[in-house]
Amino acid sequence: MKKSLSMVFTLSGLFLLTGCPSDGGSGGVNVTLGGSSAPAIAYVANQGTNDVSAYTFNSTTGVLTAVTGAPFSAGTSPSSAAVSSNGSFVYVANSGANTLSGFTVNSITGALTAVAGSPFAAGTTPSAVTVSPNNAFVFVANQGTNNVSAYSINSSTGVLSGVAGSPFAAGTNPAAVAVSPNSSFAYVANGGGDVSAYTINSSTGVLSAVAGSPFAAGTNSSAVAVSPNGLFALATNLGSNDISVYSINGSTGALSAVAGSPFSVGTSPTGVAVSPSGSFVYVANQGSNNVSAFTINNTTGALTAVAGSPFSTGTSPAGVTVSPNGSFLYVANGGSNNVSAFTVNSSTGVLAAVTGSPFSAGTTPSGIATPGRP
Repeated sequence: MKKSLSMVFTLSGLFLLTGCPSDGGSGGVNVTLGGSSAPAIAYVANQGTNDVSAYTFNSTTGVLTAVTGAPFSAGTSPSSAAVSSNGSFVYVANSGANTLSGFTVNSITGALTAVAGSPFAAGTTPSAVTVSPNNAFVFVANQGTNNVSAYSINSSTGVLSGVAGSPFAAGTNPAAVAVSPNSSFAYVANGGGDVSAYTINSSTGVLSAVAGSPFAAGTNSSAVAVSPNGLFALATNLGSNDISVYSINGSTGALSAVAGSPFSVGTSPTGVAVSPSGSFVYVANQGSNNVSAFTINNTTGALTAVAGSPFSTGTSPAGVTVSPNGSFLYVANGGSNNVSAFTVNSSTGVLAAVTGSPFSAGTTPSGIATPGRP
């Protein structure tokens, strides 16, 4: 159900895994994640051109360089992308085709090759996709059927198989999905104004609703993320121009609003990312063409605006991600067909534009992801 530009510009909310950068060749970096070396690549789902842009990023400057062969064909109106934490696979939710495209990643170049059987059936209007940090499961929020599809991943091939009982009921207009760092809990931001919470069966991937779910949020929740320490969940609210922050019960997965929540952001927030250090939170504001930046108190979960926030982006920023090494922030600008790149000050969280930014993308870029960090 393609309602409006704002409703379609949703992205996966998993911003969990950290990586240890090491110098790679050709100006990029290789990031060690989950015991394997993955090229430092950013992938962008382009809704208007039905494809995926791919870039390497320079470990020192953050400059993006298109991967040879990019863009790579996807389904109709791809709205979200997710990369496994080991960098081996990319999955793209095709909101116009009700499918999920799966790709293997060339470990040297970052080029994509469709996995056998791709695309895989999803629900109606799949709006967001994420990969569990343990690389065992893929979860897709289906906006048109108000549910979540779950798949197990063949670790050798990337082929997906539906989890027993999938899809699982969500709230109204589920827009984004995130998984906790320990792969125990899943959270879905519902456009109806709440967050659904689930436990994940570690063997089967079956989702079970957490007691008390769904949990109240603001108006038209649009994106969701979990902090790297697993203590907090954050949901942007497109209709009320704020972000809800919750503490997570580590035993049950239940959510409780932190003191001061919700916190004000820009107009029509559509994406959220937490830095790998867990120190900073970034929100893409589609209506005000900027990114709000905050520090997060790792004891209370309270957000405090970073000096100079918000920071200007291109037109209609839709998706946002932080590089696995935490040094760079990338924003997909749906209205100007490009990607804004920033350096992240590791002490303050302040953003500064990368030389050459913005970088060209396809038409109407929405979701953006790096390994383990959609």
